[in-house]
Amino acid sequence: MAWRKVRFKGETVLARCNDRGELAAQGGRVEIRYRPEDSRAYRAGVRNLEPIAAEPILADDTCPPVGAGSAGAGRASHGSARIGSAAEHADAAEGAVIVYADGACSGNPGPAGVGIVLIDGPSRRELSQYLGEGTNNIAELTAIELALLAIGPTARLVRIHTDSQYAIGVLSKGWKAKANVELVARLRTLLVQFPHIELRYVRGHSGVPLNERADALAVEAVARRAPADWIWVSKPSESSNA
Repeated sequence: MAWRKVRFKGETVLARCNDRGELAAQGGRVEIRYRPEDSRAYRAGVRNLEPIAAEPILADDTCPPVGAGSAGAGRASHGSARIGSAAEHADAAEGAVIVYADGACSGNPGPAGVGIVLIDGPSRRELSQYLGEGTNNIAELTAIELALLAIGPTARLVRIHTDSQYAIGVLSKGWKAKANVELVARLRTLLVQFPHIELRYVRGHSGVPLNERADALAVEAVARRAPADWIWVSKPSESSNA
């Protein structure tokens, strides 16, 4: 086995391949690593991986074996993740509404879904919703839209974390939308109702618990392919009575 550089969600990653550079897919997914020294393995849909031309095929020992030197590392479980990092505690301390939004797509285009974790003080809601046929970018944008609709217009600080540089670009950096024009326009109009909003980039599959949870919810939505609604993980009344 070997490795080669590919593009995935706007990032350059290493993907498993054979000695001829053909991606080594099992069940439609390929093992990837975000950095050569990373011993945490992730699996991405083969249709979402774009080989980079003229890049050399790298030896098998370019990346360490899975788990080497990183006991306990890897993807978060599909159970509820807690607010754990210092950054997340800071969000809560500022009184911000915290959102982790992600999209998933089995093929691009293909069956798509969204995963959202929405935290407002002591309360927390999650959404794992199937969208039907779509693209990865549509799923990422729709996740942000559904989160904003759930929050409703507010003058409070709303901080949305996403691993989609595309979404951040078209919504906050002035990138011209060459596709998904109506969806982007609808979102830009919606954002006006949130005068204090931040879109923050978070690297996907890098061990951030709530982002891993949002990803798991999106993947579950694609696998389930059924309608869904918001689920309360904790409500203000439950927290106040604890």
